Amino acid sequence: MNEIVPQDRIEESAEAVGGTHPMFRTAPRTVEFNKLRKRLVRNAREAIDKFGMVRPGERWLVALSGGKDSYGLLAILLDLKWRGLLPVDLLACNLDQGQPNFPKHILPEFLGASGVAHRIEYQDTYSIVTDKLPEGATYCSLCSRLRRGHLYRIAREEGCSALVLGHHREDSLETFFMNLFHGGKLAAMPAKLLNDEGDVEVLRPLIYCAEDDLQKFADAMAFPIIPCDLCGSQEGLERNAMKAMLNDIEKRMPGRKDVMIRALGNIRPSHMLDPKLFDFVGLGRAED
Repeated sequence: MNEIVPQDRIEESAEAVGGTHPMFRTAPRTVEFNKLRKRLVRNAREAIDKFGMVRPGERWLVALSGGKDSYGLLAILLDLKWRGLLPVDLLACNLDQGQPNFPKHILPEFLGASGVAHRIEYQDTYSIVTDKLPEGATYCSLCSRLRRGHLYRIAREEGCSALVLGHHREDSLETFFMNLFHGGKLAAMPAKLLNDEGDVEVLRPLIYCAEDDLQKFADAMAFPIIPCDLCGSQEGLERNAMKAMLNDIEKRMPGRKDVMIRALGNIRPSHMLDPKLFDFVGLGRAED
């Protein structure tokens, strides 16, 4: 059974808490937390502005899994909207995929207490995945594709122009190196793209945000985290290897992750080897 909680509940909760969105009512009041919060908001604003994510008056479907990244995404977007810096409507959405022991009460209770408009939908994709894949296989890839299809559908049903995801800096870098080492191509996780049907944008406002910052933010905010391994499956060893490699580089050379994510936006086609992007054949010396 699906549940939709409307926008007017936000207003009721907002009246009881002045000066900030209700989700932040128990947030730490320390200098350290304020710096962290401002850094995440600043990074999200940079991505939103640089990639032209906002068209005022539209509606965004914010995917909420119950992990630290999606909680952080929702909180940062609500913070921006509360400050008058994000002129779109937000609808949080959790897709309950039927994983064993999924705690169905956590997200509705949290979102309701925070006054967040939301939709909870149940679709048993877990049974489909376990039926299609052999025992012991990693479910994440097929599970993700099925989940994305349902989220696109929900976005259409709710009149949302965009599906907003909580992927961060490390997600994009790991994807880049997976494609480099295993896919033979230079491609990362983009901040903005259009789905195959051309009717729903996919936005990643946290693409410049560090995973460590999101972890610290989630800990400080005491989000009720739902683990991602309820089905007993984990992401493959390739991504884990990329994560370990990047963490080792960052440990030995602090700041390299920020340099790398900026490099993805500073490409020189003439210094690569792709004739589809640069006319090497037509390149010639100036005539004497």
